Amino acid sequence: MMMLEGIDFLHKQFFWLLLLLPIAIIWYVLKHKQQTAELKISSLKGFKVTPSILPKFKHILFVLRLLALAALITALARPRSVDVSTKTKTTRGIDIVMAIDVSASMLAKDLKPNRLEALKEVAAEFIEGRPNDRIGLVEYAGESYTKTPITSDKAIVLRSLKSIEYNTIIEGGTAIGMGLATAVNRLKDSKAKSKVIILLTDGVNNSGFIDPKIASELAVEFGIKTYTIGLGTNGMALSPVSMINGKLQYGNVQVEIDEELLQEIADATGGKYFRATDNEKLSAIYDEINKLEKTEVEEFKFYNYQELFRPLVFLAGILLLLEVLLRVTIFRSFV
Repeated sequence: MMMLEGIDFLHKQFFWLLLLLPIAIIWYVLKHKQQTAELKISSLKGFKVTPSILPKFKHILFVLRLLALAALITALARPRSVDVSTKTKTTRGIDIVMAIDVSASMLAKDLKPNRLEALKEVAAEFIEGRPNDRIGLVEYAGESYTKTPITSDKAIVLRSLKSIEYNTIIEGGTAIGMGLATAVNRLKDSKAKSKVIILLTDGVNNSGFIDPKIASELAVEFGIKTYTIGLGTNGMALSPVSMINGKLQYGNVQVEIDEELLQEIADATGGKYFRATDNEKLSAIYDEINKLEKTEVEEFKFYNYQELFRPLVFLAGILLLLEVLLRVTIFRSFV
């Protein structure tokens, strides 16, 4: 099979002619005795018998003819080597900024192992699945800042994503407006044909000095589509409630997500709002966004063919010539 790798046959239908070979073999087996002259006598005592192995090898003439026929049939099938080269052209790139809530409530355990870690795992798969786009990261809690500017270097983005964690350096709270505004600021000067923000939060806007509706108007002005995701189960969730001796203490807390606000942001910017109540739904949401925001890629394939039938025709000619030479020389007395 390895020998046929990279070889294509233009007229495969000629291989049906190979069925003639077993028919020819059967015919030869049934008729070869009749092709040899026989003389029946009562005794060989008056004759001197000289042992010879040539008659045993006379079948080689038939084998040569079969091989020549097989070579000709294969030549008729037009074997040719195929060298395929591919050139990919990205015709429409997308710039994406993922705005991630890193407030303490993101450590709630209604998603496994917690909301933040579940998000990082799904977001990493999303990033790896978009090799032709530029992606940036924004963190926000009570304030916001750019974690990674938009870049095509996915290794940098993935390392930055992995390093995101809850800390007490960022002011507490959830400043949705500031997170969205910072993401808009990273994309407003982008020359990409499509600009997208994925804004994720698990709470309500209770911090910051930028109104989320003002931030969404900025997104509209710069032609930036925003997908919003509300993260958290329905009802109660085991969430951080205090910190004692540097360790977070957990308790059941009512999940509050300003879904109306997130829906308004998505509608105003031409995006879509999603609610992720568990790991599976979060993964499905990112899959859907991945399908909605497709990068147009053109793939050009170039085929270079090299005809291989000529050596087979030459081989068939050599085999037939060899058969004729053997028939009229060495095996002349036996065939």
